Amino acid sequence: MKKTLAALMIAPLIFTATAHAAAFTADQEAQVRELVRDTLVKNPEILEEAIAALQQKQTEKQTAQMKDAVKANADALFNDKYTPRIGSKSPKLTIVSFTDYNCPYCKRFDPQLEAMVKKYPDVAVVFKLLPFKGESSLNASRAALSVWESKPEAFAPLHNRLMQKKTALTQDDINSALKTAKAGDVKVTENSMNTMRMNMMLAEQLGVQGTPATLIGDVMLPGAVDEAQLDAIIKEQLAKVK
Repeated sequence: MKKTLAALMIAPLIFTATAHAAAFTADQEAQVRELVRDTLVKNPEILEEAIAALQQKQTEKQTAQMKDAVKANADALFNDKYTPRIGSKSPKLTIVSFTDYNCPYCKRFDPQLEAMVKKYPDVAVVFKLLPFKGESSLNASRAALSVWESKPEAFAPLHNRLMQKKTALTQDDINSALKTAKAGDVKVTENSMNTMRMNMMLAEQLGVQGTPATLIGDVMLPGAVDEAQLDAIIKEQLAKVK
């Protein structure tokens, strides 16, 4: 077994080396290929181990890239004045929520974030709104960002109202939510579009491919999880900063 594994491991090295030296004869190549094939057929777990090792390596690489992106964009992620936020004004942990007002999973996950903010006074959540679900996502996001800019106290009720709509938003839904939130006669601002562009750039750099995606400390959480899992991750990340 050790001999065949060794042969499997050194075969690529042999092929590489011979690219710069004398080539294998046809018979030698056939013998090496047969040895590799025979080893894999008799020991298929080698493939499983190799795949697992590759996946682990890719995960580690993606995590490292994400952490580098967070460090490089920390100010835009955590301190942008045009990005809506709830929770502590001097947080020890700031959660970044990449979300979409037309995303059904976001609609179910969002109340959990609000619950965590109430539970943990040292936690804040910033909302990086994304228009992944079409034009009404963009319109709703720009409306919410414009409200945050001009009348921030109306953002939370507007945000909640938009998230409570179970189906895709229409312009009438957005207008109704603005009225319910008592946002007044809000004009959509140019800054709202600039913020949307920034959010898309940040999402790309952090490897966000869908919503919800939630950055909690050094963990990027893809998709929605239950409240117990979310609570456990927040506790773990808070412990790192205390």
